[in-house]
Amino acid sequence: MNAIPKTLKYSKTHEWIRKDDDLYTIGITDHAQTMLGDLVYVELPEPESHLESGQECAVVESVKAAADIYSPISGEVIEINEALLEHPQLVNEDPYGKGWLFRVRPFENEVSHLLNAEQYTKQVASEAH
Repeated sequence: MNAIPKTLKYSKTHEWIRKDDDLYTIGITDHAQTMLGDLVYVELPEPESHLESGQECAVVESVKAAADIYSPISGEVIEINEALLEHPQLVNEDPYGKGWLFRVRPFENEVSHLLNAEQYTKQVASEAH
């Protein structure tokens, strides 16, 4: 398993979130993309749509399965990673970089409920048993 970046926050549903100025960039973790396998399709939220924390907002599909993506925070979708529409495999190749999914302007600062890298590592390890 690849290292879980310590600079990010994580949700229990395997999304990561990174603060970039006044926006938050959201993607799925390396663990999630490994479990799914090679992605063949990504459906992203509509720009300007409003998301609630925990709301289903995107779908990633692989040869094996489809998985819902949940917004880790409430906010307005400012930007989506349009490169994924043509190249969903970027999520597999670089889940914490070029494979990001969308950016949100938060309604309020609500990242305190998210997991740090150490907590997320423990969760992944416990799911393996």
